[in-house]
Amino acid sequence: MKRKIKKRSRALKIVCVFLCICFACGIAVLAVNTVVISSTKDRIISPDEALRAEGADCVLVLGCLVKNNGQPSDMLYDRIRRGAELYSCGASRKLLMSGDHGRVDYNEVKAMKDTAMMLGVPSEDIFMDHAGFDTYDSIYRAKAIFGADKIIIVSQGYHLYRALYIAESLGIEAYGVSSDYHSYFGQTSREIREILARNKDVLTCLFGVKPTYLGESISLNGNGEITEG
Repeated sequence: MKRKIKKRSRALKIVCVFLCICFACGIAVLAVNTVVISSTKDRIISPDEALRAEGADCVLVLGCLVKNNGQPSDMLYDRIRRGAELYSCGASRKLLMSGDHGRVDYNEVKAMKDTAMMLGVPSEDIFMDHAGFDTYDSIYRAKAIFGADKIIIVSQGYHLYRALYIAESLGIEAYGVSSDYHSYFGQTSREIREILARNKDVLTCLFGVKPTYLGESISLNGNGEITEG
């Protein structure tokens, strides 16, 4: 009987320790999430304010899902639409479309450029980053490859906090403009995943991780058509 009591007591202690560790980890995750949001929220600006952010090297439009038919998803279309509006209003004379083109049969940046051109942006003013596989890679490459030191980032509001945190950690002066023209299906689950993504990218920034690919420098002062292909 005493052995059984000792075993139960030991098991209870292990469970308690495990729960305490889980609780502490949860608190840490939420604390990091709060820091990311609170440290960047003041740099999320309106489209009108973006016009006063003079000297932006480019409007960086972050990629996301493209449908099987090659058309942008609703979220991506809204990002492109906002980027085209900022270009047309003079916030910057260059658009940098950054997305995933890691497979022959999947090309976010082509869909992004084609859509921007349909919205009136000239081909030569649209640069394509084919290796923007995630938010960190896109922002890192905006500076390392395209030489951008001051950027306006376009994405949905929930995503901008992380993007701006990454930009600041990489020494880029960045402002975010939301492309939330309406609500999107599945947003609650997206918000939950974003908490974990913010924690991941805080660590990525802390350790100075290199992006998946680098490459030769490309000047945003040139013709964006050189980035096609």
